[in-house]
Amino acid sequence: QGWFWSTDSDGKIIYLSHAVLPLLGEDAARIGTPFADLFQRTETEGAPTRTLSFLFAKHSKFDRLMLKPAKPGCDRWWSLSGSPQFDAAGNFTGYRGVGVDMTEEKRSSEDASHLALSDALTGLPNRLRMSQVLETSLANIDHHKRPCAIMLIDLDRFKQVNDTLGHPAGDALLKQVSDRLCRIVGDGEKVFRLGGDEFEVILRDCEDRGELGRIANDIIAIISQPYSIDGSRCIIGASIGIAIAPIDGRNADDVIRNADLALYAAKGAGRGRFHFFSEDLHKAADERRVIEGDLRDALARGEMHLAYQPIVCAEDNIVKGVESLIRWNHPERGPISPALFIPIAEDANLIAPLGEWILRKACEDAAAWPGHIRVAVNVSPSQFANDGFPEIVMSALAQSGLPPERLELEITEGVFLSESAETDAMFARLKGIGVRLALDDFGTGYSSLSYLKTAPFDKIKIDQSFVRQATLPGSRNRAIIAAIVALAEALGMETTAEGIESLDQLDLVQNLRVSHIQGFVYSPGVPCSTLSEKLESGDWPARQRSTRQSMYRKIGVVFGNHHQSALVRNLSETGALIEGLRELPLETVVILDFGSGELAFARVRRVRKAQLGVEFETPMVSDGNGSFCVSHRVSPYALASVGLPETSYPAEPTALRVISGQTVEHVGAKLGLHAGGIGGVAGGGLGIIGSNSAISLVNSSLLGDRRLTQADVERLVDTAKASQNPQLGPFVSLLVITGARQRELLEARWSHFDLSAGTWNIPDARSGKSRTVKLTREAVAIIRALPRWDDCEFLIANPKTKRPYGSFANSWETVRRRAGLPYVEIDELRLSSAKSQRG
Repeated sequence: QGWFWSTDSDGKIIYLSHAVLPLLGEDAARIGTPFADLFQRTETEGAPTRTLSFLFAKHSKFDRLMLKPAKPGCDRWWSLSGSPQFDAAGNFTGYRGVGVDMTEEKRSSEDASHLALSDALTGLPNRLRMSQVLETSLANIDHHKRPCAIMLIDLDRFKQVNDTLGHPAGDALLKQVSDRLCRIVGDGEKVFRLGGDEFEVILRDCEDRGELGRIANDIIAIISQPYSIDGSRCIIGASIGIAIAPIDGRNADDVIRNADLALYAAKGAGRGRFHFFSEDLHKAADERRVIEGDLRDALARGEMHLAYQPIVCAEDNIVKGVESLIRWNHPERGPISPALFIPIAEDANLIAPLGEWILRKACEDAAAWPGHIRVAVNVSPSQFANDGFPEIVMSALAQSGLPPERLELEITEGVFLSESAETDAMFARLKGIGVRLALDDFGTGYSSLSYLKTAPFDKIKIDQSFVRQATLPGSRNRAIIAAIVALAEALGMETTAEGIESLDQLDLVQNLRVSHIQGFVYSPGVPCSTLSEKLESGDWPARQRSTRQSMYRKIGVVFGNHHQSALVRNLSETGALIEGLRELPLETVVILDFGSGELAFARVRRVRKAQLGVEFETPMVSDGNGSFCVSHRVSPYALASVGLPETSYPAEPTALRVISGQTVEHVGAKLGLHAGGIGGVAGGGLGIIGSNSAISLVNSSLLGDRRLTQADVERLVDTAKASQNPQLGPFVSLLVITGARQRELLEARWSHFDLSAGTWNIPDARSGKSRTVKLTREAVAIIRALPRWDDCEFLIANPKTKRPYGSFANSWETVRRRAGLPYVEIDELRLSSAKSQRG
């Protein structure tokens, strides 16, 4: 089990036990060889060569130092102990020591550690491991100024699978979910199971909210695909909350709490979506608790009422029915949106009594209308799953005297999460009563054509998300609507297009043979008394409604050397309407401060009295909740580097007040940025947040006034080529030469390249377009030298898995440290080199 070793005063071998020579390598373990060279230089063990050399230099005693031999293929662990030796005069003469084989003990320890840090069901890292990784990542934020994004993922309607198919089926489903998450994220060490149906993803060095939104949408899409569990087919969904450190918190508790608030906001907005954390969510959480308390007594206090929106026949423009819409008029807060209180009612188990009241009230009101008018009532999945629901429907019809054929129950696709006998039995019982059934929100998350074969629907309602932008050139929504109509006609079902707001949308759906129309183009929801009057007069013409959606949000605006508060409205991806500013000349460059580090560079394109129409230099990205946000926020470190407060908030955008007296160009120059695509702003500017043509604010501020020299670039590339990861060198070289993004290279496939022509076709999944990059001879040579496996379509892939890397963050960390440039990111290398080449 043990062996002896001895060195001279220079650390060179003078004795080794013969028994260990085959294990260490007889050629390497010769007399006179540096003892430290016999062991690996492993990143995980903190460079043992330097550790041994340090100990030897200090002449200190050491015990149980765990090392691996440098001999290739020798998978062993040795525990080394050594004592310094001195002669009679006190002079250091070398070391004597012992080595003990600790391989089995080390493996047992690693196995025990793995079990303690892994989820027994899915094999993913567990909550304890997540805490360790998160603490380490957040510690690096302060030291390395590197961001870290947290995604909390909650499975929608997973409980229904457990309740209907049993817990073993639920466990099998969780395993499939974990596999899908690992495929999307690309690295199982970044995915954690926290318990139950909760998962978490930690993405280091990621703060681009456009990229995070893309990943979140991919996760939601793949989790929402059907699952096969023991022969049963089931469908679930996912909601995601996202927080990004350090802006959204600098310690683990704050970041997780804020990601949880964002998750709750995503679930409250309708589930099946993502939501970024924002400061106003704290206030929203407090308001939610108050609203939940008030909601419990709202029915008893008579604060609820119904409004009715007409459903018009597309052929003769006659109202054929109405949809009942719940409204809450709070005595102190006034009207409260159903989008706010319905999710609260679902989570607080209040949806059943509320839904029953809506059903009974709608039947009572409809009994007094003309006999051809039907009333539609929404049914939640929890109501549908209640065995006593058919009896509630029959009781409501009997008490009101409404004929069953005049009641239409609108059921969402969520009831088909598990296609079970209970679902079919419920449909049969409801149809036996004689009521009509409508499939609501068709195609918005749980669509499956299989359930249309047996489910006895009378109507399909086309969700308004397909109607939006359907009239724009190039939109595919028109084809989707046409396909839904053709499917419904083939199955003998009616169709209703929801959310029609303009006359051009009305013409479109009429031309596509949609049978019924619903939306603001005819009317919003109106009280029962107003509906009765209009039904008697027959006066219900179609009218145009503006497609612009107003919003009011307080922001700060910096222009010239001034700062002023204003209101932003009609926010879109490419621009906004600003109110409350003095008239500014056309083409004036401004900075909009939305708070919490959200700064957007814009140019005035339209002026009308106190209203300014501005165009963003860099388009905004979806915030996951139907609005927009900047792709890159300004790091608190960057704000601090120019003397600004680290945070600002929408209610009081103080961050840029310090700029008063300084020009936009001055601050931009101080941060080392320029205005790029916005069109020749003198002196630079702050604007290129997230632009392709400048380094991000975070990294530029860390570099200060210094820019990467050509020598820096070459040193980093050479260090990358010497990395233990053989793919890193070509990856970095291609980034520098082509100027491509990391993600583009990670996702590049051999089929995208024409090496004979020297071109690379880069597709953009979001826009559906592509761009072509001309390759230099050096780039072509690097690509030709890459290994190409028959079963791998990706240009750069992990040799073990034949799958693309999720990132090279860990390898790059080693490279930049060894190159003496510890704060340089890969994108800085790419962009600095590209800028130098353009110059």
